[in-house]
Amino acid sequence: MAEPLEGADRHRSAPAGGGPWSTAWELLLPAATAPARQRGRALQSALREAVRAGRLAAGTRLPSSRDLAADLGVSRGLVTEAYEQLTAEGYLRSDRGSGTWVGEAARGGVRSAHAPTPRSVAAQVNFRPGTPDLSLFPRSAWAATHKSVLARLPHRSLGYPDPRGLPALREQLAALLTRRRGVVADPGRLVVCSGVTQATALLGSVLHAHGLRSIGVEDPGSPSHGPVFTSVGLRMAALPLDAEGLAMGPLRASGVRAVMTTPAHQFPTGIAYSARRRIELLDWARAVDGLIFEDDYDGDFRYDRAPVGALQGLDPDRVAYSGSVSKSLAPGLRLGWVVVPPRLLEEVVERKRTMDLGNPALDQEVLADFVDRGGYDRQLRRCQRAYRERRDALVRALDEHLPGTRVSGIAAGLHIIARLPARYGPEEAFRKRAADAGVAVRLLSDHRMTGDDVQTTDGTGMAAARLPTEPADGTVSAASVAGMSDAAGGAGGVAVLDTASGSGDGGVDLVLGYAHLSPAEIARGVGLLARAGTP
Repeated sequence: MAEPLEGADRHRSAPAGGGPWSTAWELLLPAATAPARQRGRALQSALREAVRAGRLAAGTRLPSSRDLAADLGVSRGLVTEAYEQLTAEGYLRSDRGSGTWVGEAARGGVRSAHAPTPRSVAAQVNFRPGTPDLSLFPRSAWAATHKSVLARLPHRSLGYPDPRGLPALREQLAALLTRRRGVVADPGRLVVCSGVTQATALLGSVLHAHGLRSIGVEDPGSPSHGPVFTSVGLRMAALPLDAEGLAMGPLRASGVRAVMTTPAHQFPTGIAYSARRRIELLDWARAVDGLIFEDDYDGDFRYDRAPVGALQGLDPDRVAYSGSVSKSLAPGLRLGWVVVPPRLLEEVVERKRTMDLGNPALDQEVLADFVDRGGYDRQLRRCQRAYRERRDALVRALDEHLPGTRVSGIAAGLHIIARLPARYGPEEAFRKRAADAGVAVRLLSDHRMTGDDVQTTDGTGMAAARLPTEPADGTVSAASVAGMSDAAGGAGGVAVLDTASGSGDGGVDLVLGYAHLSPAEIARGVGLLARAGTP
């Protein structure tokens, strides 16, 4: 292979005539000096990019392979191979007897004329909720389990998995959920999925196929549900809460026949549904031939007593139960589950099959072994100890630095609700002062269910919907649920919670996440809040 020409000699050998080819030719020079094994691929990449970028315009005639090889100081074979490859891909065209030309097919991507938006300065302390402590992930135990599983896994197990999930994992999860959460968990009805988000999409699409167009959601709740429900054709009907859980009067008046709830530890208010409210909710589902979707996202983390069992255990035919390892292990694993009522199971499994052909087999095998050998229980105990310590540290810091602050909600989960006295308000001004001090916070009012994907006036389209195999025994007519703060029908006269504009007394209602922060970071963050709190 000829050596590349050096410096001025190479430039003297540049093709005559200028124009587009002369300009683009300069782009090929670095390819000629690439290591010998990479030179052919580098030449192809440089030519391809020149065409994409428009440096070699459509219709430009390229030099012969002999001339270009001489100009670049490379072998003719490399140039011939590059021409043939790019001709096969459509970047070039070759006409017999008339040379090689730039083709018409390639178009460069549109480049933004604007500079990228600068990222905001990262907060020194971030109290936003929803993030576990990722440093608690059991790396050594997980790696050992992964190595052990991979060593003994049969080759056939690396094929496409059962869309419901591997039998070994479904059996382990069913036993775990029965033991820890009181779920009626038949492995045949458990579907492994990519977290609660995918479970929401799967169930939502099945409900839509059966004619439902709206689903009730807790207000305040998690705004992240909106895009998921919208993607499957459902709108959210925002339903208010009272001190016992979802307010039954507005639920009955809404006309919805499916509702998503967090009864063990409502997000974000932190309340646990009362026993009476659980029974009322199940009675409602039976009366309207409806479905309750139970999201048990942090049901294992209760610090003052044993956690209340899952609602699903009271009526497995009316409640779909979902959870994941996102808070106990790591959200990046994308491993969760949904226990599906029998009448919806076949369709949920089929949608899971068409959506992604099942979760990664190796990850499922590792989790199954991790649960079977007690690793998951040990991890839960480790997280419970750490998160309880951090919750206690946050309560102490608030009491010390922000006197008069009231903490509400049960001692559970990964966040608290803190109501700061009126002197710290108004809320938006407090948030700005906190941000200026380097502290990120979330307001309770941020969790109001608002937007184009939320309806608060009627349940249009719900009354005609029917779930499979169940007789229609009447539905509640659609009615307004707006302005129903005094209509706690069936709620024992308990007032509906008002989160529209803070605490109502000029104070500041905060949703403070603590699981991902050390006690020292928590104390520092609350101290910064205190110094920035009042104007």
